[in-house]
Amino acid sequence: MRRIYEPESLIEAQMLVGMLASEGIAVHLIGADLVGAMGDLPLQGLLALAVDDEQAGYARQLIDAYNAAQPLAGDEPDACPGTLIC
Repeated sequence: MRRIYEPESLIEAQMLVGMLASEGIAVHLIGADLVGAMGDLPLQGLLALAVDDEQAGYARQLIDAYNAAQPLAGDEPDACPGTLIC
């Protein structure tokens, strides 16, 4: 297994786990059980996604595409340009 990404939050981690799983990539979420101790533990490096070595390259490509995604025109409110409404 290779550690490929450190999400900023548990919500982002769960979303990425779902996205990668939908592409047939088995993902292990490291540190999810430690989120409740964030006041006592350092915030950086607490969460991580790990995949099999053979799938690491493809998983990293998918995560890079996710990070580069921009909202489609018309999907954001006029008052907050650049903000996607879900």
